Amino acid sequence: MTDKKKKNILELTRMTPEECRASGKLPLMVLLDNVRSLNNVGAILRTADAFSVQQVVMCGITGTPPSAEIHKTALGAEDSVVWRHAPYTIDEVRRLQKEGWHVCALEQTHNSIPLQNFRVEPGKKYAIIPGNEVHGVEQEVVDAADSVIEIPQEGAKHSLNVSVSTGIALWHFFTALRNYGLPDNV
Repeated sequence: MTDKKKKNILELTRMTPEECRASGKLPLMVLLDNVRSLNNVGAILRTADAFSVQQVVMCGITGTPPSAEIHKTALGAEDSVVWRHAPYTIDEVRRLQKEGWHVCALEQTHNSIPLQNFRVEPGKKYAIIPGNEVHGVEQEVVDAADSVIEIPQEGAKHSLNVSVSTGIALWHFFTALRNYGLPDNV
């Protein structure tokens, strides 16, 4: 029988924020395109911490730490994740592309690639762009992206909270870049 006892805080072997910032990160970035909710920003920072994201760039109207609302959901990840602000998402896209990053808009378009079909290639650098909670990723940014990836959905809404969709996308990239396979019993 397997041990299902929950781990205590000491068994989790957590890094300090300083150790985390200095640790080896994946070639993976997140560019937040005008995300308006500070709670979403915090949740994305926390997820970025969990999945070894190199940097989170808060573009446009996206709020930045220090913020009590961000801290409420980030739970300190604003200190362990490298982040910065940039005025315009499109300028960041162009800059990253010149530096060799493959930019992926996370959006629903006529020709988007279902996330499960997007092949993450070892050795490449990726930047994921989730968008505004109401308007999504700006069309200019979608047009400039190297790829557009979509999370297939059913139901009436056909939309997910931006922090949830970012988490799903980051998990896809994290598992591929860390070379985690699915267990045999799946």
